[in-house]
Amino acid sequence: MSMLPAAVRPRLSRPSWLSPKVFRTEVLAGLVVALALIPEAISFSILAGVDPRVGLFASFTMAVTIAICGGRPAMISAATGAVALVVAPLAKKYGLDHLVAAVILGGAIQVLLAALGVAKLMRFIPRSVMVGFVNALAILIFAAQMPHLLGVPWLVYPLVAVALAIMVGLPRLTRAVPAPLVAIVVLTLITVATHAAVPTVGDEGALPDSLPTLGLPQIPWTLDTLTLIAPYALGIALVGLMESLMTAKLVDDITDTPSSKTRESWGQGVANIVTGLFGGMGGCAMIGQTMINVKASGARTRLSTFLAGVFLLILVVALGDVVAVIPMAALVAVMVIVAVSTFDWHSVAPATLRRMPYGETVVMLATVATTLATHNLAVGVVVGVLTAMVIFARRVAHLVEVTSVLDPDGGTRIYSVHGELFFASSNDLVGQFDYAGDPDTVVIDMTHAHVWDASSVAALDAITTKYATRGKTVEIIELNKPSARIHDTLAGQLGVGH
Repeated sequence: MSMLPAAVRPRLSRPSWLSPKVFRTEVLAGLVVALALIPEAISFSILAGVDPRVGLFASFTMAVTIAICGGRPAMISAATGAVALVVAPLAKKYGLDHLVAAVILGGAIQVLLAALGVAKLMRFIPRSVMVGFVNALAILIFAAQMPHLLGVPWLVYPLVAVALAIMVGLPRLTRAVPAPLVAIVVLTLITVATHAAVPTVGDEGALPDSLPTLGLPQIPWTLDTLTLIAPYALGIALVGLMESLMTAKLVDDITDTPSSKTRESWGQGVANIVTGLFGGMGGCAMIGQTMINVKASGARTRLSTFLAGVFLLILVVALGDVVAVIPMAALVAVMVIVAVSTFDWHSVAPATLRRMPYGETVVMLATVATTLATHNLAVGVVVGVLTAMVIFARRVAHLVEVTSVLDPDGGTRIYSVHGELFFASSNDLVGQFDYAGDPDTVVIDMTHAHVWDASSVAALDAITTKYATRGKTVEIIELNKPSARIHDTLAGQLGVGH
């Protein structure tokens, strides 16, 4: 027994979810997310061309595994539409076993990319792309609800209205219970009690009645098979990582807490490997369900993610008959609230648009437009980043300024270069010198400039060559150490003037 006073004994840190209040929040949040996952998983299974059980089991294994291995607490990973779009052609032509093999290989590629530090590339994604990502996501979530609101019995509309009223009004009275859960329970009780003939979860597809089993896909383990599935596996890996890391960054901002993007990257890989071994269709982070978990339900720990997967399995296997009678109107209303709360309304306010630089708005719109056109958030982000790079290059291409003074004796012209010299900006540099009119000695002062690439060294060589052909000498001075290193290495080696 330690003789130290109680006040100075080392205390073991206990998980925050052991607090009764936090525990209740996490459990209820996990239940709400599980209910919201069911129709989504079934829909994505149909999109991928596989049995609904494949998507439901994938959502269970992804959520449970990422809760343990992931780097972003409270983020939900499950079967997703983006991955379904990637694997659909493979499943249609070659069947489920080839799809599962591609998922396992895709997970292995994600682990490899994590080891290579791909998560560090997130720092190069501009804020305007993030805003476009969020806005496009909100629009896609809202648009995905339209099939459940068109061509349906008229009773669906008042039910949706009641659910929306509950989710808007209840948080003003109490946050003890997640408003989405209350809305789902109330609408289910109403439809069951009144025998209302409205679409239910059961109408979306058959629910499984057994547990998933562990096993390897039945495929020829040959080089031809690897060649066949490799492109799909790479697509799964890249799309999954892109969406997961973007979603993790969004949750970081919402919760004001950091997360390990590298751990999240390999965690997604491990989750896809596990999912494939259990015959699932693979997946990645789900922004809609993550927003339900984090924003609508207030979850903050791994427990909610873990329980979302566990509750999902219990609901569809043990309580399938109960889940089947939940009206789709309740889940549609939940997703509508998620879409509205996810959209960055400030970004499209007239006052914001007037203040925002033109290029920032263009990048945001390019991200949104591409995402909506392709229904692929990863493609939208890539186009947004490329657009931002082009606009940035155009903006800085003309920021190099050259000033000059004549030495008092009139024998030397001193040029001072200000700005960043790279392939875009260095093109303007050559034309800012008076080769014919300058005296025999020219000094180029680089104190306020930085040389970034071979194009800039080539531009300086071209300037020196132009003066040399006129019998004049040039001295380049005050290069900083990185600039001097690249200049000394490449000067005179680039074939300028030949």
